[in-house]
Amino acid sequence: MTIVDAPSTIDEPWAVATLSTKIKGWIDRLGSVWVEGEITQWGVSGGNVYGKLKDLDQDATVGFTVWSSVKAKLPDDLKQGDRVVALVKPNYWVKGGTLTMQVFEMRHVGLGDLLERLERLRALLKSEGLFDLDRKKKLPFLPAVIGLVTGKDSDAEKDVLRNAQLRWPAVVFRVVHAAVQGDRAAAEVTAAIQRLDADPEVEVIIVARGGGDFQNLLVFSDEALVRAAAAARTPLISAIGHEADRPLLDDVADLRASTPTDAAKRVVPDVADELNNVKQARARIGMRLTSMLRVEVDRLEAVRSRPALATSNWLVDSRAEELGRYVQRSRELADRVVDRAGQQLAEQVGHLRALSPQRTLDRGYAIAQLPGGAALRDAADAPPGTELLLTLAKGTVRATTGKVES
Repeated sequence: MTIVDAPSTIDEPWAVATLSTKIKGWIDRLGSVWVEGEITQWGVSGGNVYGKLKDLDQDATVGFTVWSSVKAKLPDDLKQGDRVVALVKPNYWVKGGTLTMQVFEMRHVGLGDLLERLERLRALLKSEGLFDLDRKKKLPFLPAVIGLVTGKDSDAEKDVLRNAQLRWPAVVFRVVHAAVQGDRAAAEVTAAIQRLDADPEVEVIIVARGGGDFQNLLVFSDEALVRAAAAARTPLISAIGHEADRPLLDDVADLRASTPTDAAKRVVPDVADELNNVKQARARIGMRLTSMLRVEVDRLEAVRSRPALATSNWLVDSRAEELGRYVQRSRELADRVVDRAGQQLAEQVGHLRALSPQRTLDRGYAIAQLPGGAALRDAADAPPGTELLLTLAKGTVRATTGKVES
């Protein structure tokens, strides 16, 4: 058994060279493989290319080397941000203890493949309802604070800020810078959207980029980024600055703007237009009020022209005549009532007088009253010697009964 094949123990550990040799042997046995990823670093030094290749879905990156002899055979337009497939062979450098991938071939991923993957994801998100119109939120008329996600010092940032401030000088922006291409772009844009969405003062979010080729715009079709945009409670505008290509962010956004400038124009109103609208509204209100007043004045003139208001004396005169007739009629009715009542009273007086005891006394009769005051009606009630009081038509006399003759 050679030293290389001897087991490693605490008493007989391997030398570093032994470990490195074993690692190189294991890696060399892997041979050449085709891999797919995104170029996140591309630097040329001494005719050779040193770069990094990132996994399309997970956080995994490997370094690669393209020797000058191979570089001459590769496409001239390869650059950072491109999606590629590459034939690589792992190469472990024993002296430096580093692992790199030696590239023998590298080409762009076929557009058809990228489009097919994009359409599969588009169909999935659509089936989940993330593109439905009824879930899109209405933009505020005049947002107090606007969130902006864009590259630092980018033309897109300048376009949005300049055009929005030209339209509404008092507009307030809260800008969060993020990479808009490369391996960090999707994660940074996603984090920026979530940060602005959590800010209670931000009323609308703009994600802006100044255009780019198809592969550079693929970051805005990243599934995690698109789902974060769809989950945002704040209205979101996609302003990627393109026409031919349509990232998935456009489909889930509440509004798609064709360019960053278009987003600025649609997120805030034009102060000149609004002042003109106010002026027109005031003019319409003034015309309406003038029309209403004119109608009411005409109505008032029509009322004032009526006889009742044109000559006020006629009302008093007509009422005076009517009152005179009522007074005369009342007097006539009162006289009739009084006359009728006088006649009835005279009749009653006649009846009373006919029934009065005085009338009987006037005819010569007298009323005899016993000492107790009772009227004498039966001779038996006044035996001889009874004192009587005789009431005559005029005056009274006293008398004493005598012997009653049979």
